[in-house]
Amino acid sequence: MRILLIEDDAEMAGFITDGLALQGHVTLIEQEGRQGLRRAQGENCDILIVDRMLPDIDGADLVSEIRALGLSEPILMLTSLGAIEDRVKGLGSGADDYLVKPFAMAELCARIDALSRRGRGGLGDTAACGTIKIDRVRREVWREGQRIVLQPREFELLEQLIRQQGQVVSRAMLLEQVWHFHFDPQTNIVETHMSRLRQKLNAGFERDPIVTVRGVGYKLRSDV
Repeated sequence: MRILLIEDDAEMAGFITDGLALQGHVTLIEQEGRQGLRRAQGENCDILIVDRMLPDIDGADLVSEIRALGLSEPILMLTSLGAIEDRVKGLGSGADDYLVKPFAMAELCARIDALSRRGRGGLGDTAACGTIKIDRVRREVWREGQRIVLQPREFELLEQLIRQQGQVVSRAMLLEQVWHFHFDPQTNIVETHMSRLRQKLNAGFERDPIVTVRGVGYKLRSDV
């Protein structure tokens, strides 16, 4: 999953990022609440982790603003404030869960897994676009009921296109979301894997569900 972490303590952010990476998650970090709010609006994240005590805004107020914008991703609030009234305020602001510091990494991961199963903002275990269906748990793909075997990167490319179906997904976004590159390596890695994905999806079918928007990126059609 892609997880947005809004945490001003660099050591804590590093601890969380390392732990989540071992579980296969990608963590995006912001140290200030306002910048985190902008990142939450601009990124397609599965879960948000928000520290309660941020330098520019109370974490509970930040969560309220996130919800006011209509963002529905599950939110886990982290805090050193463990009193009942603090928990009530955090959950009342729109957070889905509340974890008090210090905490064990195993517990954080278990809570994140539980939130992901609720599926409020991200994809569920299965997702579809037109005649294409994916199972994110079994990592399986079908088109019109026909099983299509994909390599891991090809599956992740398709997953990102389904996640943002109908919208153009830029090459830069795919580099970050699939390969975790925060820079352009000046290779045709996206184009090569997209070509392979197309070949497999279109084998035995007449219409290509993937649209290339020249100079911009790719889009998945829902009418194919």
